Amino acid sequence: MVFKHKDKLDEIMKKVYSTKRITRYTGLIVGCFLMAIGFNLFFLPLNIVHGGVSGISIVTDRMLNWDPSIFILILNIILLIMSFITLGWEKTKGSIAGSILFPIFVSLTAHLGQYIDFQIDNIILMVVFGSVITGVGSGINFKLGFSTGGTDIINQIIAKYAKVSIGKAMIMSDGIIVAVAGFFLSDNFYAWENTMYAIVSLYIISLISDKVILGISNCKAFYIVTEHETDVKNFIMRHLSHGVTVLDGRGGYTGNHQKVIMCVIPTKEYFIAKEGILEIDPNAFFLVTDAYESAGGSLRR
Repeated sequence: MVFKHKDKLDEIMKKVYSTKRITRYTGLIVGCFLMAIGFNLFFLPLNIVHGGVSGISIVTDRMLNWDPSIFILILNIILLIMSFITLGWEKTKGSIAGSILFPIFVSLTAHLGQYIDFQIDNIILMVVFGSVITGVGSGINFKLGFSTGGTDIINQIIAKYAKVSIGKAMIMSDGIIVAVAGFFLSDNFYAWENTMYAIVSLYIISLISDKVILGISNCKAFYIVTEHETDVKNFIMRHLSHGVTVLDGRGGYTGNHQKVIMCVIPTKEYFIAKEGILEIDPNAFFLVTDAYESAGGSLRR
């Protein structure tokens, strides 16, 4: 389907964002709440500056005794204004609700540590658990099309004007925050080992967020190039009982036309599928990737 008018595209985006509105905003509330718990129960008490505006608020809290929730809210509002000026309304509106809700939940859960005392001396365990909770909350927000603002806005601005990817922009912004915290606070309450904990935390949060957004892969997608097309198709369809789709391909070097067999197979059958294909054609070339979601009509054709 080709859309000739921008109005059609705008209509599609409105339908996407209006779908399951109650579910989406409920998810945003849960995500912000989990992130606030991770911040107040784990990162703030342990002085782990894990990047982002909340990480900066740990520094200002310790050095200037500024309330983290107030600092996060003020800085988020400033960044929202910057986002509107530089990125436009469409890029900004998804960050408004999260930018306000997150500092509210940080304030509401600020005294939670007085009632929940883990009494755990293992800092690594605390960092990992806090990162997992934060990653789940962050992943829920991103999956539903929301953002808590903060450095997410900075990353988009850097990506736009520095012509780099969002991933590189994220490394730059969070890396600077972690490094500056380690430099300025190392002689006070902050030890350099906290910097290493912060780096580990950033990695875990990113990893868990991706898992929440994409899900855990239960299937594998096979792309197979073989001289024994019919035998491989029959093996997959009759023995494994899975459908296949045959694509037209052309060798980049030789220019020869060849068929590419595509199929989606449950992970638990990966070994049988791989060994069966190689048994039929030891010289078969195949590419296997994680398939996080398959939807629509049946591939059994």
